[in-house]
Amino acid sequence: MRVLIVDDHPSFRASARKLLESEGYEVVGEAADGAGALAAVEELHPDVVLLDIQLPDLDGFEVAERLGANENPPEVILTSSRERVDYGSCVESCGARGFVPKAELSGAALTTLLA
Repeated sequence: MRVLIVDDHPSFRASARKLLESEGYEVVGEAADGAGALAAVEELHPDVVLLDIQLPDLDGFEVAERLGANENPPEVILTSSRERVDYGSCVESCGARGFVPKAELSGAALTTLLA
């Protein structure tokens, strides 16, 4: 499973990469903002995008919607330091496959959402 990690904090990207790679995921790239995420998906064709909701340019919901319009869109898993309930129905309505809080990120959590 090829994963793109999108988050504006380098420390989170590094820890998520280490965690996911240790659990058998192939991290094919990283992006620090929404525009970078859209470009990286076009270039790298990941299976999954781990996408932070709060980015400096576009929010994760808009990025997820744009990715969903692609011919072969990747699965999008949204993440945040906040809880899912803070976002209401936005997670479902943007086309994301699911949501995992940053504190609960694991390969098993992604596998469950992607099953």
